[in-house]
Formats: sequence, C-alpha cells, structure tokens
Amino acid sequence: MTKTTISHRTLGVTFTPDGLAQARVWAPFAQNVSLRLTSRELTLPLTTDSPGYWQTTTNQLRPGDTYRFVLNGSTELPDPASLAQPEGVHGPSQAIDISTFRWTDSGWTNPDLDDYLIYELHTGTFTPEGTFAGIAERLDYLVELGVNAIEIMPVAQFPGERNWGYDGVYPYAVQQSYGGAAGLQQLVDAAHGRGLAVVLDVVYNHIGPEGNYLPPYGPYFTNRYHTPWGDALNFDDDCSDSVRRYFIENALMWLRDFHVDALRLDAVHAIYDQGSVHILRELREHVDALTAATGRRHYLIIESDQNDTQFIRSLENDGHGMDAQWNDEFHHALRVTAGGERSGYYADYDGIMHLAKSYRNAYVYDGQYMPRRSKIVGSSTENHAGRQFVVFSQNHDQIGNRMLGERPGQLVSFAMQKLMAGAVLSSPYLPMLFMGEEWGELNPFLYFVSHTDPALVEAVRRGRKEEFAEFHTTHDAPDPQAEQTFQQSKLQWDLLRQDPHRTLFRYYKTLLSLRKQSILRVPDRLSLTVVVDADQQTLTLHRKHDQQRVVCLMNFAKTGRPIALPATTNKWHNMLDSADPIWLGPAASPAQLPGDSTVTVQPESILVYVTNQSS
Repeated sequence: MTKTTISHRTLGVTFTPDGLAQARVWAPFAQNVSLRLTSRELTLPLTTDSPGYWQTTTNQLRPGDTYRFVLNGSTELPDPASLAQPEGVHGPSQAIDISTFRWTDSGWTNPDLDDYLIYELHTGTFTPEGTFAGIAERLDYLVELGVNAIEIMPVAQFPGERNWGYDGVYPYAVQQSYGGAAGLQQLVDAAHGRGLAVVLDVVYNHIGPEGNYLPPYGPYFTNRYHTPWGDALNFDDDCSDSVRRYFIENALMWLRDFHVDALRLDAVHAIYDQGSVHILRELREHVDALTAATGRRHYLIIESDQNDTQFIRSLENDGHGMDAQWNDEFHHALRVTAGGERSGYYADYDGIMHLAKSYRNAYVYDGQYMPRRSKIVGSSTENHAGRQFVVFSQNHDQIGNRMLGERPGQLVSFAMQKLMAGAVLSSPYLPMLFMGEEWGELNPFLYFVSHTDPALVEAVRRGRKEEFAEFHTTHDAPDPQAEQTFQQSKLQWDLLRQDPHRTLFRYYKTLLSLRKQSILRVPDRLSLTVVVDADQQTLTLHRKHDQQRVVCLMNFAKTGRPIALPATTNKWHNMLDSADPIWLGPAASPAQLPGDSTVTVQPESILVYVTNQSS
C-alpha cells in the first residue's frame, strides 16, 4: 500500500496539540519551496523531508491565517490540500484546525448497509438558504419522511457559488458558500443525532477546469489515458504513488475528521489504473484499516457504467472491495416501462422485460451485446447480494442531464409517480430518492455553473447547445451560467401544503414505513420471484422471508388488469394500494382476499398483499 498515515492528515497545514503548525506539500520538481503568509507578509522556507515533499513546523502560522506556497521563489499558488478558500478558487488558502470541533455523536452507529434508505440532495438547491445549516434545519423533516441516510452531492470547493459540485478543484476544501468545514461537521453531527447516516459524493476521476492549480506542483495527471474532462489523474504512471496518497488521504479525512459514514465515488469507470494494485482496492484496504483503528464502519459506494462486478467483488475474491454501486440500468428500464422516451441510452432498453431482468439480475446487460456500444457489455451478478446495488427512479444525473431538467412530476402522471416509487421501494436492492420527488417537485433540476473565466463560460454554453442540438427544437438550452437557471432549480417547499403534493408525501411516508416494517426491508435477491406479462404490461414480485410472503402487483398499462395472486391456504391482506382514494386514486382493492384469488389492479398502480404462510 501507499505509505499513508491512518490516524491523521499529513498533507497541507495541520496543527499539533500544542499549537504548532505543520505544513507539507508535494512538489517533486521544485528547486525550493516556501510558504508566504498573505495575511501577515511573512515568508517561511520549507525543507525537503522525503523525496518530493517539502515541510516546515512553525509557531508563526496560526488558524485563520491565509497563505500560499511559493515554488522556486516566483510561482505563488494556493495549497493543493487547502481546507478553506475564503476568497474563492483563485485566492489564498486559509489555515484552519478541523480537529478542534467538539463532536457529540460518540454513541452513533452506522446502520447496516442492508437497511440504508438513501435521500440524495444538492446543498445549494435543497433549501432557500442553500447551506449546510439550511439542511440541518430540515433533518427532522427527513426523519419524518422515513429515510435514514442523506447523500450530499460534492462539496469540494468549486468556482463561484453555483455548481453541481463536479467541477471542484480543491478536494480537501469544503465549499465556502455552503458553510465551510465547520458547517459540514455541524451538519454531520446533527444528522447523527437524528439517526441519519451521511454519504458524501466525492470526485476522484477528474479535477474541474477553473482554479485547477495541481499541474505546476507535479504530475497529478497523465496523458496515458483521456477522460471526458481531459487527461486522466495519474494513478499508475511515473510519480503516481504521491497522487494515490493525495486522494487516499482525502477519503480518510472525510471519514475520520468529518465522521462521514460512506463515500459515493463518482464515475469510477473514468479512473484509469493498470498498476499491480488498483487505486480502489488500495482505498478499500486503508478504509478497513481506519475501521480497525476507530471501530467505526464506513461504506464505499461507486458509480460505474461498465456493469463490471470486479468493482464490487471482495478483496478475497480479487475484486476492488467496493460495498455497493449505483445501478442506472434499473432506472433506464423503469423509465422506459413508465412510458419514457426510447432515444439516446434509453434505446438499449425494451421496457418491462428488461425491468423484470433488472429485478432478477440487477444488471440488464450482464454479458449481452449492447447496440449503442456495439459490443458485449457486463458480467454476471451471481453471488452478489441485493445490498450491493442502489436503485432509483430519478437522481441528479438522470434529471439534470436532460436539456430542460424535467423531473418525473413533469413527465408522467400522478398515478405513475406512485407506481415508480413503489417499484423502487419494493425492490430487493437499496432504494434512493432524489430531493423533492417525495412530493412530486415541479421545478426542474438544471445544469448550472458560476465560472469566472469568460472563455470557459462560453465553452460550457456552446457545449450544452451542441449536446442537445437534435432535441427540443422549440426551446433553447437554459444558460448554465445564469443565476436564474440555478434559482429555478431550487425546491418549492410550499408545495407540501397543497394537493396532490401533500398526498404524495404521505404516500412516500407510508411506502418507506412499509419497507422498514415488512420483509421488503431485506435486500434478498435469492428469495425473489418475478412474473412478467409484456402484452398486459404487468409485473409481479414475490418476496419471501421467514414465515411471511409479500406480492407486489404492478400494472404499467393505462387500463385495469387482472392479476392472479399466488395460491396459499391463508388469506392475503392488503398492505398498500396506490390506487386507493386516500392516495387520490380511482378505487380501492379489497382489504383481504382468499388464498387463491385474482384481483384487478388499477391503471398505473401498485398493489401489495401479504400473507403469513411461507409455502
């Protein structure tokens, strides 16, 4: 493994218990390096303490001071491991001591991954305030909803105050406009106090374009591989050990110093590493070492479009050891089944038959030819538990990568929104909601930035227009740079006070409660049976655990469909009916039925029955 300290951060500026500052930076090709205190016009020389690293220990640098590193006496740059950028990505770094935060979560235990009910949110648009404090004020709301984990889109410092977060250029610095490092620590502490785990989205496949000052320091990038964002990060070329250390220390910092429970690693298919030990495997080993040292469990969840189970295979089985991955294919099949478009990447999905396959196998393409890629895609998920796949009917990508950012609330009927929610929450996988879906938010979630480089702003605008040139011919792509685009993406909390949004929120609460209090909470793929009728557009899930059986009857057609319940000697009891008038539906199904019955499932609805007979 890369020589990385588990117990504390070693890069950037840290403070000892007796108040001394320690500064360390990697600059392997520099002839000399110094640290200039911009707040007090003082320059401190650094010495080489190991190959490529420069350091000093001093009482001259104090928390709150701003500083830059100076390479070769002339090139002044912010700290690549800066914890704070109060003047933005081009300004000086600020020394802060994150070890002084007084945590109150000593009794907190990260839930079993099997039990995770995830709620993805974007800090800037989740609340009117657009801050960590704004999120903290709504933690009780999330507890009432019934989720137990919040997944926060990336918070690493990015240009300006408006961004999805994937343009971050300081992996260690918490976005200043959100509340900085202290604000994030306060939010995590408060979340744990409400019984909520915190998942943080991190980006280890690229660095944003504006404010990226890594290249002058050293070979953080390699032209051996190319990503959609340019040269790849250097995880296996010359000098890569220190780049690996930089990102592994970053991951450990979030888990150890910010008490984050899990990391969601963005687009790991764009992390290139042909070395003897893949960077993700090395990260897993270090996180396991941290858990052994602290007793706190931490999960690693990835995004990948490769359908390659090597990412989620255990270390013992020659895998990379990731705990779980987002399963976009479930989403794609569900959206097509719900009547969504069949263009772009949706063209590879036929609807309900592929949805049935995703219920069974997680991946739709698990070794089949994919037309869009013109090649065989995927590997078998046999021996992989349901908890290793995160499913959803929407997320930031699937909404925001549409030109107009439409949510399902704008694209499908109210009845279909309820059915899609039921399809996700009855699956044998980990469910995830995207902020606002629980009340059918009507505002879009658009792509937005606030770059300061005019040429870059224009390039982003041009790129969005070209991306959607063949679609929505009567509309222009919203301007990503415009503040209005950002404001339009904020949630409308007032909708919770009016129907049908208020009723949909109650429906989601009921669904989540059902998930937690029935056998649906067990992400067990092995006990699942799927029956599908493509002509009738119906799908039935049979779930069994101990002495209980549950059937989830789904009708995606626009007319009622008769579906036979599995034969049993006991009666079937109605647990949920999305078509019930209490959910603003057309008609309620019987409260109970004989063990060998056929029931009419209303259009675009889900019906859940339970019996206590295991046969």
